[in-house]
Amino acid sequence: MKKLLLLSLILAFTASLYAQTIDKKWGLGLGVGAYGTNARDGGVGFMPELYLSRYLSPRLDLMLKGDVGLFRSDLVNNLDMVNPFINLRYKFSDETKNFRPYVYAGPGFLWDNAETGLNFDAGLGSKYYMNQNTAFYAEVGYIHSIDVVRSGINLNDKFLKATIGIEFDFGKTPDNDMDGVSDHKDKCPNTPAGVAVDANGCPIDTDGDGVADYLDDCPTVAGLTSLKGCPDADGDGVADKNDKCPDTPKGWKVDDTGCPLDQDKDEIADAIDKCPDTPDGIDVDKNGCPVDTDGDGVADYLDGCPTVAGPKENKGCPVVENAAEETMTAPEMQVEPVYFGYDKATYLSGEKAKIDKLVKILKADNNLKVNLTGNADSKGTAEYNMTLTEKRIDSVVKTIQSGGIPEERISKEKALGETKPAATNDTEEGRALNRRVTFEVIKTK
Repeated sequence: MKKLLLLSLILAFTASLYAQTIDKKWGLGLGVGAYGTNARDGGVGFMPELYLSRYLSPRLDLMLKGDVGLFRSDLVNNLDMVNPFINLRYKFSDETKNFRPYVYAGPGFLWDNAETGLNFDAGLGSKYYMNQNTAFYAEVGYIHSIDVVRSGINLNDKFLKATIGIEFDFGKTPDNDMDGVSDHKDKCPNTPAGVAVDANGCPIDTDGDGVADYLDDCPTVAGLTSLKGCPDADGDGVADKNDKCPDTPKGWKVDDTGCPLDQDKDEIADAIDKCPDTPDGIDVDKNGCPVDTDGDGVADYLDGCPTVAGPKENKGCPVVENAAEETMTAPEMQVEPVYFGYDKATYLSGEKAKIDKLVKILKADNNLKVNLTGNADSKGTAEYNMTLTEKRIDSVVKTIQSGGIPEERISKEKALGETKPAATNDTEEGRALNRRVTFEVIKTK
Protein backbone atom coordinates (compact mmCIF):
# COMPACT_ATOMS: atom_id res chain seq x y z
CA MET A 1 0.00 0.00 0.00
CA LYS A 2 2.73 2.46 0.96
CA LYS A 3 4.62 1.71 -2.24
CA LEU A 4 1.47 2.44 -4.24
CA LEU A 5 1.03 5.79 -2.45
CA LEU A 6 4.65 6.71 -3.16
CA LEU A 7 4.27 5.84 -6.85
CA SER A 8 1.07 7.90 -7.08
CA LEU A 9 2.78 10.91 -5.52
CA ILE A 10 5.65 10.71 -8.03
CA LEU A 11 3.26 10.44 -10.96
CA ALA A 12 1.26 13.44 -9.73
CA PHE A 13 4.41 15.58 -9.53
CA THR A 14 5.68 14.66 -13.00
CA ALA A 15 2.34 15.00 -14.82
CA SER A 16 2.91 18.73 -15.54
CA LEU A 17 6.40 20.08 -16.21
CA TYR A 18 6.20 23.86 -16.47
CA ALA A 19 8.36 26.81 -15.42
CA GLN A 20 8.13 29.08 -12.40
CA THR A 21 8.61 32.80 -12.94
CA ILE A 22 6.26 35.50 -14.16
CA ASP A 23 7.08 34.18 -17.66
CA LYS A 24 7.35 30.51 -16.73
CA LYS A 25 5.00 29.95 -13.85
CA TRP A 26 5.79 26.33 -12.97
CA GLY A 27 8.84 24.65 -11.49
CA LEU A 28 9.88 21.06 -10.80
CA GLY A 29 12.33 20.37 -7.98
CA LEU A 30 14.29 17.15 -7.38
CA GLY A 31 16.25 16.85 -4.15
CA VAL A 32 18.01 14.49 -1.78
CA GLY A 33 18.88 14.89 1.87
CA ALA A 34 18.78 13.48 5.36
CA TYR A 35 16.32 13.61 8.26
CA GLY A 36 16.34 12.81 11.92
CA THR A 37 13.47 11.90 14.24
CA ASN A 38 12.92 11.89 18.00
CA ALA A 39 11.05 8.56 17.92
CA ARG A 40 12.26 5.86 20.29
CA ASP A 41 13.57 3.84 17.39
CA GLY A 42 14.57 6.97 15.56
CA GLY A 43 17.84 7.97 14.05
CA VAL A 44 19.08 9.48 10.79
CA GLY A 45 17.59 8.43 7.48
CA PHE A 46 17.88 9.08 3.76
CA MET A 47 15.22 11.47 2.36
CA PRO A 48 14.55 11.95 -1.37
CA GLU A 49 12.29 14.90 -2.23
CA LEU A 50 10.14 16.01 -5.16
CA TYR A 51 8.05 19.16 -5.54
CA LEU A 52 5.92 21.01 -8.06
CA SER A 53 5.57 24.76 -7.54
CA ARG A 54 3.30 27.40 -9.08
CA TYR A 55 4.16 31.10 -9.34
CA LEU A 56 1.50 33.28 -7.63
CA SER A 57 3.19 36.68 -7.38
CA PRO A 58 6.69 38.21 -7.31
CA ARG A 59 6.87 37.19 -3.61
CA LEU A 60 4.77 33.99 -3.30
CA ASP A 61 4.81 30.49 -4.81
CA LEU A 62 2.40 27.61 -4.11
CA MET A 63 4.19 24.26 -3.70
CA LEU A 64 3.06 20.62 -3.71
CA LYS A 65 5.97 18.87 -2.02
CA GLY A 66 6.59 15.23 -1.20
CA ASP A 67 9.21 13.85 1.22
CA VAL A 68 10.02 10.13 1.54
CA GLY A 69 11.91 8.77 4.58
CA LEU A 70 14.09 5.66 4.35
CA PHE A 71 15.90 4.10 7.36
CA ARG A 72 18.93 1.79 7.35
CA SER A 73 20.45 0.25 4.26
CA ASP A 74 17.65 -2.00 3.17
CA LEU A 75 15.64 0.63 1.30
CA VAL A 76 13.10 -1.81 0.00
CA ASN A 77 11.99 -3.13 3.37
CA ASN A 78 12.51 0.03 5.39
CA LEU A 79 10.23 2.68 3.91
CA ASP A 80 9.69 4.76 7.05
CA MET A 81 7.28 7.47 5.84
CA VAL A 82 5.66 9.28 2.95
CA ASN A 83 4.72 12.92 3.70
CA PRO A 84 3.17 15.24 1.04
CA PHE A 85 2.72 18.95 1.89
CA ILE A 86 0.97 21.99 0.44
CA ASN A 87 3.35 24.88 1.17
CA LEU A 88 3.48 28.60 0.58
CA ARG A 89 6.97 29.84 -0.29
CA TYR A 90 7.81 33.48 0.44
CA LYS A 91 10.67 34.88 -1.68
CA PHE A 92 12.93 37.64 -0.36
CA SER A 93 14.43 38.74 -3.70
CA ASP A 94 13.12 39.43 -7.19
CA GLU A 95 13.74 37.51 -10.41
CA THR A 96 16.70 39.68 -11.43
CA LYS A 97 18.94 38.13 -8.77
CA ASN A 98 20.83 34.86 -9.11
CA PHE A 99 20.73 34.22 -5.34
CA ARG A 100 17.14 34.05 -4.04
CA PRO A 101 16.51 33.17 -0.33
CA TYR A 102 13.05 32.10 0.87
CA VAL A 103 11.01 30.61 3.73
CA TYR A 104 8.17 28.13 3.47
CA ALA A 105 5.45 26.49 5.58
CA GLY A 106 2.24 24.54 5.15
CA PRO A 107 0.06 21.55 6.15
CA GLY A 108 0.73 17.97 5.13
CA PHE A 109 -0.43 14.38 5.52
CA LEU A 110 1.82 11.74 7.06
CA TRP A 111 1.93 8.03 6.35
CA ASP A 112 4.47 6.12 8.44
CA ASN A 113 4.85 2.84 10.29
CA ALA A 114 3.38 4.17 13.54
CA GLU A 115 0.88 6.91 12.75
CA THR A 116 -1.13 8.44 9.93
CA GLY A 117 -2.73 11.88 9.84
CA LEU A 118 -2.35 15.62 9.36
CA ASN A 119 0.86 17.45 10.22
CA PHE A 120 2.77 20.57 9.06
CA ASP A 121 6.25 21.67 8.06
CA ALA A 122 8.27 24.92 7.97
CA GLY A 123 11.76 25.86 6.89
CA LEU A 124 14.08 28.19 5.07
CA GLY A 125 16.29 27.87 2.02
CA SER A 126 17.70 29.54 -1.01
CA LYS A 127 18.06 29.01 -4.72
CA TYR A 128 21.01 29.92 -6.91
CA TYR A 129 20.21 30.27 -10.63
CA MET A 130 22.86 29.09 -13.06
CA ASN A 131 20.70 30.31 -15.94
CA GLN A 132 17.14 31.52 -16.34
CA ASN A 133 15.72 27.99 -16.31
CA THR A 134 17.88 26.02 -13.85
CA ALA A 135 18.74 26.56 -10.18
CA PHE A 136 20.41 24.67 -7.34
CA TYR A 137 18.55 24.85 -4.03
CA ALA A 138 19.38 24.01 -0.42
CA GLU A 139 17.03 24.12 2.59
CA VAL A 140 16.57 23.03 6.15
CA GLY A 141 13.19 22.35 7.70
CA TYR A 142 11.14 21.10 10.58
CA ILE A 143 8.28 18.57 10.30
CA HIS A 144 5.87 18.43 13.21
CA SER A 145 4.07 15.10 13.38
CA ILE A 146 0.78 14.06 15.03
CA ASP A 147 0.14 12.67 18.50
CA VAL A 148 -1.14 9.06 18.62
CA VAL A 149 -1.27 6.34 21.26
CA ARG A 150 -0.29 2.86 20.24
CA SER A 151 -0.21 -0.07 22.76
CA GLY A 152 -0.39 2.45 25.57
CA ILE A 153 2.55 4.39 24.20
CA ASN A 154 2.28 8.06 23.20
CA LEU A 155 3.81 8.52 19.75
CA ASN A 156 4.78 11.94 18.40
CA ASP A 157 7.49 12.17 15.73
CA LYS A 158 9.25 15.48 15.13
CA PHE A 159 11.62 15.57 12.20
CA LEU A 160 14.51 17.85 11.26
CA LYS A 161 15.62 17.62 7.67
CA ALA A 162 18.26 19.08 5.32
CA THR A 163 17.91 18.85 1.54
CA ILE A 164 19.85 19.90 -1.55
CA GLY A 165 18.58 19.61 -5.10
CA ILE A 166 17.94 21.17 -8.45
CA GLU A 167 14.92 23.01 -9.83
CA PHE A 168 13.98 23.15 -13.50
CA ASP A 169 11.94 26.06 -14.85
CA PHE A 170 10.64 25.72 -18.36
CA GLY A 171 7.54 26.19 -20.49
CA LYS A 172 5.97 28.53 -23.01
CA THR A 173 6.69 32.25 -22.57
CA PRO A 174 4.02 34.83 -23.72
CA ASP A 175 5.47 36.92 -26.56
CA ASN A 176 2.72 38.47 -28.67
CA ASP A 177 5.00 40.32 -31.08
CA MET A 178 7.31 37.30 -31.49
CA ASP A 179 10.48 39.32 -30.89
CA GLY A 180 12.02 36.94 -28.36
CA VAL A 181 11.30 39.18 -25.34
CA SER A 182 8.47 38.09 -23.05
CA ASP A 183 5.46 40.37 -22.85
CA HIS A 184 5.98 41.39 -19.22
CA LYS A 185 9.55 42.55 -19.98
CA ASP A 186 8.71 44.00 -23.39
CA LYS A 187 8.63 47.81 -23.30
CA CYS A 188 7.66 47.88 -26.98
CA PRO A 189 5.05 45.07 -27.23
CA ASN A 190 3.89 45.95 -30.74
CA THR A 191 7.21 45.77 -32.60
CA PRO A 192 6.64 44.77 -36.26
CA ALA A 193 7.60 41.23 -37.19
CA GLY A 194 11.22 40.66 -38.17
CA VAL A 195 12.59 43.86 -36.59
CA ALA A 196 15.74 43.40 -34.47
CA VAL A 197 15.17 44.40 -30.82
CA ASP A 198 17.22 45.06 -27.67
CA ALA A 199 16.89 43.42 -24.25
CA ASN A 200 13.79 45.51 -23.53
CA GLY A 201 12.03 44.35 -26.68
CA CYS A 202 12.38 47.75 -28.39
CA PRO A 203 13.70 48.15 -31.95
CA ILE A 204 17.47 48.63 -32.16
CA ASP A 205 18.55 52.28 -32.40
CA THR A 206 22.28 52.10 -33.18
CA ASP A 207 22.96 55.84 -33.18
CA GLY A 208 20.67 56.58 -30.20
CA ASP A 209 18.77 59.39 -31.93
CA GLY A 210 15.32 58.10 -31.04
CA VAL A 211 14.62 56.73 -34.52
CA ALA A 212 14.76 52.94 -34.73
CA ASP A 213 17.19 51.51 -37.26
CA TYR A 214 14.41 50.00 -39.38
CA LEU A 215 12.93 53.49 -39.82
CA ASP A 216 16.23 55.41 -39.85
CA ASP A 217 17.62 56.53 -43.22
CA CYS A 218 20.94 57.23 -41.45
CA PRO A 219 21.12 54.44 -38.82
CA THR A 220 24.78 54.96 -37.85
CA VAL A 221 24.72 58.77 -37.50
CA ALA A 222 22.48 60.56 -34.99
CA GLY A 223 19.92 62.81 -36.64
CA LEU A 224 16.47 64.35 -36.42
CA THR A 225 13.15 62.57 -36.11
CA SER A 226 11.68 64.96 -38.69
CA LEU A 227 14.31 63.85 -41.23
CA LYS A 228 14.00 60.10 -40.59
CA GLY A 229 17.02 60.05 -38.32
CA CYS A 230 19.39 61.96 -40.62
CA PRO A 231 21.47 64.98 -39.49
CA ASP A 232 21.04 68.51 -40.85
CA ALA A 233 24.22 70.45 -40.07
CA ASP A 234 23.07 73.81 -41.45
CA GLY A 235 19.52 73.51 -40.07
CA ASP A 236 17.83 74.26 -43.39
CA GLY A 237 15.41 71.34 -43.24
CA VAL A 238 17.23 69.29 -45.88
CA ALA A 239 19.14 66.22 -44.66
CA ASP A 240 22.90 66.43 -45.14
CA LYS A 241 22.89 63.38 -47.41
CA ASN A 242 20.61 65.24 -49.86
CA ASP A 243 21.98 68.76 -49.29
CA LYS A 244 23.96 70.15 -52.22
CA CYS A 245 24.76 73.28 -50.20
CA PRO A 246 25.48 71.90 -46.70
CA ASP A 247 26.93 75.19 -45.40
CA THR A 248 23.96 77.47 -46.05
CA PRO A 249 23.84 80.22 -43.36
CA LYS A 250 21.20 79.85 -40.67
CA GLY A 251 17.80 81.32 -41.49
CA TRP A 252 18.20 81.38 -45.28
CA LYS A 253 15.36 79.95 -47.33
CA VAL A 254 16.43 77.02 -49.48
CA ASP A 255 15.06 74.94 -52.34
CA ASP A 256 14.57 71.17 -52.37
CA THR A 257 18.30 70.59 -52.87
CA GLY A 258 19.23 72.63 -49.78
CA CYS A 259 20.68 75.53 -51.80
CA PRO A 260 19.68 79.18 -51.14
CA LEU A 261 16.65 80.41 -53.06
CA ASP A 262 17.46 82.69 -55.99
CA GLN A 263 14.16 83.59 -57.61
CA ASP A 264 15.61 85.98 -60.20
CA LYS A 265 18.46 83.56 -61.00
CA ASP A 266 21.15 86.23 -60.77
CA GLU A 267 23.37 83.98 -58.58
CA ILE A 268 22.73 86.18 -55.53
CA ALA A 269 20.70 84.38 -52.84
CA ASP A 270 17.32 85.95 -52.04
CA ALA A 271 18.40 86.26 -48.40
CA ILE A 272 20.97 88.92 -49.31
CA ASP A 273 19.56 90.08 -52.68
CA LYS A 274 18.50 93.72 -52.37
CA CYS A 275 16.87 93.53 -55.79
CA PRO A 276 15.25 90.04 -55.85
CA ASP A 277 13.11 90.81 -58.92
CA THR A 278 15.88 91.71 -61.39
CA PRO A 279 14.85 90.69 -64.93
CA ASP A 280 16.51 87.59 -66.31
CA GLY A 281 19.85 88.09 -68.03
CA ILE A 282 20.67 91.50 -66.53
CA ASP A 283 24.15 91.96 -65.08
CA VAL A 284 24.03 92.59 -61.33
CA ASP A 285 26.42 93.77 -58.64
CA LYS A 286 27.32 92.01 -55.38
CA ASN A 287 24.00 93.09 -53.84
CA GLY A 288 21.99 91.49 -56.64
CA CYS A 289 20.98 94.87 -58.14
CA PRO A 290 21.38 95.77 -61.82
CA VAL A 291 24.74 97.31 -62.64
CA ASP A 292 24.75 101.11 -62.71
CA THR A 293 28.10 102.02 -64.25
CA ASP A 294 27.75 105.79 -63.96
CA GLY A 295 26.11 105.64 -60.50
CA ASP A 296 23.23 107.92 -61.44
CA GLY A 297 20.52 105.66 -59.99
CA VAL A 298 19.44 104.41 -63.41
CA ALA A 299 20.47 100.82 -64.11
CA ASP A 300 22.57 100.36 -67.23
CA TYR A 301 19.88 98.31 -68.96
CA LEU A 302 17.48 101.26 -68.60
CA ASP A 303 20.07 104.07 -68.90
CA GLY A 304 20.20 105.92 -72.21
CA CYS A 305 23.69 107.07 -71.27
CA PRO A 306 25.11 104.26 -69.10
CA THR A 307 28.62 105.73 -68.97
CA VAL A 308 27.58 109.34 -68.24
CA ALA A 309 25.52 110.27 -65.17
CA GLY A 310 22.17 111.89 -65.70
CA PRO A 311 18.74 112.24 -64.02
CA LYS A 312 16.09 109.52 -64.10
CA GLU A 313 13.72 111.95 -65.81
CA ASN A 314 16.11 112.06 -68.76
CA LYS A 315 16.67 108.25 -68.79
CA GLY A 316 20.03 108.63 -67.09
CA CYS A 317 21.43 111.09 -69.61
CA PRO A 318 22.81 114.51 -68.64
CA VAL A 319 20.68 117.57 -69.37
CA VAL A 320 22.47 120.23 -71.45
CA GLU A 321 21.29 123.80 -70.99
CA ASN A 322 20.01 125.26 -74.25
CA ALA A 323 21.91 128.44 -73.58
CA ALA A 324 25.17 126.54 -73.28
CA GLU A 325 24.65 124.26 -76.25
CA GLU A 326 23.91 124.95 -79.88
CA THR A 327 23.19 122.30 -82.46
CA MET A 328 25.40 122.73 -85.50
CA THR A 329 23.23 122.72 -88.64
CA ALA A 330 25.71 123.86 -91.26
CA PRO A 331 26.16 121.22 -94.00
CA GLU A 332 29.84 120.83 -93.32
CA MET A 333 29.00 120.00 -89.69
CA GLN A 334 26.50 117.26 -90.58
CA VAL A 335 27.49 113.57 -90.46
CA GLU A 336 25.39 110.86 -92.10
CA PRO A 337 24.11 107.92 -89.98
CA VAL A 338 26.25 104.81 -89.66
CA TYR A 339 24.39 101.62 -90.71
CA PHE A 340 24.61 98.02 -89.46
CA GLY A 341 23.90 94.57 -90.82
CA TYR A 342 21.00 92.43 -89.55
CA ASP A 343 21.50 91.39 -85.92
CA LYS A 344 25.03 92.87 -85.95
CA ALA A 345 26.69 95.20 -83.45
CA THR A 346 29.52 96.11 -85.84
CA TYR A 347 28.87 98.74 -88.55
CA LEU A 348 28.94 97.89 -92.24
CA SER A 349 32.13 98.03 -94.26
CA GLY A 350 32.70 101.56 -95.59
CA GLU A 351 30.77 103.25 -92.75
CA LYS A 352 33.99 104.11 -90.90
CA ALA A 353 34.56 107.04 -93.29
CA LYS A 354 31.56 108.77 -91.74
CA ILE A 355 33.03 108.33 -88.26
CA ASP A 356 36.39 109.63 -89.48
CA LYS A 357 34.61 112.78 -90.76
CA LEU A 358 33.01 113.25 -87.33
CA VAL A 359 36.39 112.90 -85.60
CA LYS A 360 37.90 115.52 -87.95
CA ILE A 361 35.08 117.97 -87.17
CA LEU A 362 35.47 117.47 -83.39
CA LYS A 363 39.25 117.90 -83.54
CA ALA A 364 38.86 121.18 -85.40
CA ASP A 365 37.04 122.79 -82.46
CA ASN A 366 37.45 121.69 -78.86
CA ASN A 367 34.12 123.38 -78.00
CA LEU A 368 32.26 120.81 -80.04
CA LYS A 369 30.84 117.54 -78.74
CA VAL A 370 28.60 114.88 -80.20
CA ASN A 371 25.42 113.15 -79.07
CA LEU A 372 24.72 109.65 -80.41
CA THR A 373 21.37 107.97 -80.91
CA GLY A 374 21.02 104.28 -81.74
CA ASN A 375 18.19 102.43 -83.48
CA ALA A 376 17.20 98.93 -84.62
CA ASP A 377 14.66 97.30 -86.90
CA SER A 378 11.59 95.47 -85.55
CA LYS A 379 12.98 91.96 -85.83
CA GLY A 380 13.32 90.28 -82.41
CA THR A 381 11.87 91.32 -79.07
CA ALA A 382 11.82 94.93 -77.92
CA GLU A 383 14.14 94.08 -75.01
CA TYR A 384 16.62 92.31 -77.26
CA ASN A 385 16.60 95.21 -79.77
CA MET A 386 17.27 97.69 -76.96
CA THR A 387 20.34 95.70 -75.87
CA LEU A 388 21.52 95.34 -79.49
CA THR A 389 21.20 99.11 -79.98
CA GLU A 390 23.35 99.78 -76.92
CA LYS A 391 26.04 97.51 -78.35
CA ARG A 392 25.93 99.39 -81.70
CA ILE A 393 26.40 102.73 -79.93
CA ASP A 394 29.29 101.27 -77.93
CA SER A 395 31.06 100.10 -81.10
CA VAL A 396 30.81 103.60 -82.65
CA VAL A 397 31.91 105.29 -79.41
CA LYS A 398 35.03 103.11 -79.27
CA THR A 399 35.93 104.10 -82.84
CA ILE A 400 35.46 107.82 -82.04
CA GLN A 401 37.63 107.49 -78.96
CA SER A 402 40.28 105.60 -80.89
CA GLY A 403 40.45 108.71 -83.11
CA GLY A 404 41.56 110.78 -80.12
CA ILE A 405 38.24 112.23 -78.91
CA PRO A 406 37.90 112.05 -75.09
CA GLU A 407 34.89 110.45 -73.41
CA GLU A 408 33.61 113.72 -71.92
CA ARG A 409 32.93 115.09 -75.46
CA ILE A 410 30.63 112.15 -76.26
CA SER A 411 27.30 112.42 -74.47
CA LYS A 412 23.59 111.68 -74.52
CA GLU A 413 24.00 108.22 -76.00
CA LYS A 414 20.37 107.19 -76.49
CA ALA A 415 19.39 103.60 -77.26
CA LEU A 416 15.95 103.80 -78.84
CA GLY A 417 15.75 100.25 -80.12
CA GLU A 418 12.89 99.86 -82.59
CA THR A 419 10.85 102.76 -81.16
CA LYS A 420 11.92 105.48 -83.67
CA PRO A 421 12.08 103.93 -87.14
CA ALA A 422 13.37 106.08 -90.03
CA ALA A 423 11.53 103.94 -92.57
CA THR A 424 8.97 101.15 -92.71
CA ASN A 425 9.86 97.83 -91.10
CA ASP A 426 7.68 95.98 -93.61
CA THR A 427 10.44 95.78 -96.25
CA GLU A 428 14.08 94.72 -96.10
CA GLU A 429 15.11 98.10 -97.52
CA GLY A 430 13.22 99.94 -94.78
CA ARG A 431 14.61 97.70 -92.03
CA ALA A 432 18.15 98.32 -93.34
CA LEU A 433 17.64 102.08 -92.90
CA ASN A 434 16.44 101.53 -89.33
CA ARG A 435 19.61 99.70 -88.25
CA ARG A 436 21.62 102.87 -87.57
CA VAL A 437 23.48 105.21 -85.22
CA THR A 438 22.96 108.97 -85.82
CA PHE A 439 25.07 111.97 -84.77
CA GLU A 440 24.26 115.43 -83.45
CA VAL A 441 27.20 117.87 -83.30
CA ILE A 442 26.74 120.52 -80.60
CA LYS A 443 28.73 123.66 -79.75
CA THR A 444 29.00 124.04 -75.97
CA LYS A 445 30.34 127.62 -75.79
